[in-house]
Amino acid sequence: MSQKQSRSPSGWEPVADWYDGWVGADGSHHHRKLAIPAVLQLLELQRGEQILDVGCGQGVLAPHITSSGARYTGVDISPKMIAIARRRHRGRFLRGDARHLHRVSALRPGSFDAAVFLLSIEDMNPLESVIQSAAWALRDGGRIVVLMRHPCFRVPRQSGWGYDADRKLNYRRVDSYLTPLSVPMKPYEQSETGVTISFHRPLHHYINTLAMYGYMVDYLDEIVTHQPGSGQHERRADEEFPLFMALRARSVSRE
Repeated sequence: MSQKQSRSPSGWEPVADWYDGWVGADGSHHHRKLAIPAVLQLLELQRGEQILDVGCGQGVLAPHITSSGARYTGVDISPKMIAIARRRHRGRFLRGDARHLHRVSALRPGSFDAAVFLLSIEDMNPLESVIQSAAWALRDGGRIVVLMRHPCFRVPRQSGWGYDADRKLNYRRVDSYLTPLSVPMKPYEQSETGVTISFHRPLHHYINTLAMYGYMVDYLDEIVTHQPGSGQHERRADEEFPLFMALRARSVSRE
């Protein structure tokens, strides 16, 4: 979410008001119906566990963690996002850079049971620094849970829907996949300071980077979406092309 590395060192700080207006206190429709339930399923929370939400934004995940009896800490690089989260939710919210969690004085190495990236990891770069940083914060046996746009089917400015009139078929077009991309997104509120950056990486980049730091994927889910009012052809395409992906990786022995 707001850990996005834009042209500002403070992430989505320049668009925080716009983003909060869109997401709201409880999360967007996709947060509520899709992203948060998928994350909670993969977390398999136990009472008393310590959970680190990396790129927490306004903290929409926080009440779902605390209500389970686990302990929540959210980290975000945007001061405005952290201020909003503190006003709305229980839990600990800290300002910090996902690439350098060791610089956050309130955090200690090996103190968390799980780290979560809820629609945030595609907006952080470089990935290697982010995963290494999360691994620093996790105990042996800890887990990393990621919910993201599907990197195979949703490539910023390089993918989209098409329609084949002859076959009466909606299809998914992907123009680029293997090449990593740094994509400036549209300006928000007609402000140049509102331009943010999304980072596309192929799927193997995520899997191999997790493995590099001792984390093996033990579950991966590909999640479809349904648009209200879709016709037959759109519904069939929605059911065939997952636009979100969730994965869980567990640490293996570091000996």
